[in-house]
Amino acid sequence: MAPRTPSRPVGTVTRGTTNPNRLRRMDRWIAATHGAALRRSPDPLAVDLGYGAAPWTAVELLVRLRTAAPHARVVGVEIDPARVAAAKPYEREGLAFRHGGFEVPLPGRPALIRAANVLRQYDEEQVAAVWERLCGRLAPGGLLVEGTCDEIGRRHVWVALGPEGPRTVTFATRLGSLDRPSDLAERLPKALIHRNVRGEPVHAFLRDFDRAWAAAAPYASYGARQRWIRTVRDLAADWPVADRPARWRQGEVTVRWEALAPRQG
Repeated sequence: MAPRTPSRPVGTVTRGTTNPNRLRRMDRWIAATHGAALRRSPDPLAVDLGYGAAPWTAVELLVRLRTAAPHARVVGVEIDPARVAAAKPYEREGLAFRHGGFEVPLPGRPALIRAANVLRQYDEEQVAAVWERLCGRLAPGGLLVEGTCDEIGRRHVWVALGPEGPRTVTFATRLGSLDRPSDLAERLPKALIHRNVRGEPVHAFLRDFDRAWAAAAPYASYGARQRWIRTVRDLAADWPVADRPARWRQGEVTVRWEALAPRQG
């Protein structure tokens, strides 16, 4: 039996702030790490949840996913009906816009849900329920990517989740804009941003990240990319880094969720 669709969208209207190319780092990571799963999917449907006041992020997601999965299609879902109406002229083959919220009111189950800059206005105590609801909408083998970035896409942190729950946390940045890795703390997703305090794993991780960055200062003469790669290589001695140097070169590092998960209470 199909799940009952709520009579009203679940959630509240966000500020809707958006800019072209704001989510490019997240999109490229999704295409690189989840593209093969999308290609194998019988229905490679992706949802851009809470795309905001303009449809740019949904348009760009379709273009970037199709570099990895040519038959991918994207539905932008927004809780504000006026934003959906404004986005309708941008519909085309493979791209549509629908009114809705966390219930994701679409037939079937998407292979990907991306929710960027949506949960920052919610209380930390609400995150787990939203994650559970969205993961429950995923197709088998599906992926939820939920996180936060700055206004022009220089700094991102996101959590990747499967139907079973959170898997990893990815930190991504334009390396030329970075003074130290802990600059990314201001973009931690809602589940972690209030946990960047002494005694919490994410605080210890960022502390060690800064120390490794300082120790790698001699590599700065070869460029910020080489310094970052050396930093992550050293960090991986003590933290469960889940990706490879090919991703580090992009200004990224992905860490297992269980290493950064908040302590109870």
